[in-house]
Amino acid sequence: MGRQAKIFIDGAAGTTGLEIRERLAGRGELSVLALSDADRKDAAARKGALNDADVVILCLPDEAAREAVGLIDNPRTRVIDASSAHRVAQGWTYGFAELEQDGYQRIAAAARVSNPGCWPTGFLAIMRPLVRAGLVLPDFPVSVHGVSGYSGGGKSMIAEFQDKKSAGYTETVSRLYGLNLAHKHVSEMREHAGLTHPPVFAPSVGRFYRGMLVEVPLQLWALPGKPSPRDIHAALLKAYPGRPLVTVASLEDAAAVKTLDAELLAGSNSLTLYVFANEKAGQARVVAAFDNLGKGAGGAAVQNLNIMLGLPETAGL
Repeated sequence: MGRQAKIFIDGAAGTTGLEIRERLAGRGELSVLALSDADRKDAAARKGALNDADVVILCLPDEAAREAVGLIDNPRTRVIDASSAHRVAQGWTYGFAELEQDGYQRIAAAARVSNPGCWPTGFLAIMRPLVRAGLVLPDFPVSVHGVSGYSGGGKSMIAEFQDKKSAGYTETVSRLYGLNLAHKHVSEMREHAGLTHPPVFAPSVGRFYRGMLVEVPLQLWALPGKPSPRDIHAALLKAYPGRPLVTVASLEDAAAVKTLDAELLAGSNSLTLYVFANEKAGQARVVAAFDNLGKGAGGAAVQNLNIMLGLPETAGL
């Protein structure tokens, strides 16, 4: 841009906001606008910061994110929304650069970018290439499950898991949630994967701070054409050529893995895909390993910011 780009993080004190601030710290090509505690509560000061920035990153609850967008009247202010408010909204570009062939170009040109959710990031990294390749038909019954660190639940869940005096939780190892099958991530998963029906989404949270595994089990014998594990792996490889933040483990490396730790990529900004398979049984377990606060949140927001500003996508990562 020829000058320091002005960045304002609205909600900088939250979990995702803090992660983003850490990744932007010390970057000379950026100037991060900051408001005092008093100014953050002052509507005029906050609106001024929203309209003074080149790029605003919203780290707010959904309703507050919609309100913040409504306060922006400077046509030059671009927005990255880390909430789920605009992930399937008209006029917003979905901020998963690697997902589609023109993803980088669309984000680079966008005025409004919606950061993906952590669960959809893992699911879509697996499912979108398989649907695009015709290996999974859009109306195929799909399920997805996995486990996330409790930081994915925000301040309230972090406090709950870290409060040693909280009766009933000190011994919790993991728990299922989203039991009504109506989690807010489901519409995002269905739409951006290109599915006709929502997947059966079975999330769980574990007693660890960050990191996650997202798994899509597949009965290969039930898919059209009865693809082999090598077909599944080839479609994933084709989808992410030379991408610095998304890699696909070889089938040989996957076969050598006996257990997969949800904290494997904790603290990183990358995502690794594995195809575990039993060819004789015609079954596969396709797994995405990443950090729910990295490629699943703050790392993805910074990657999108870099792309929007024409900077190297991994700057600060």
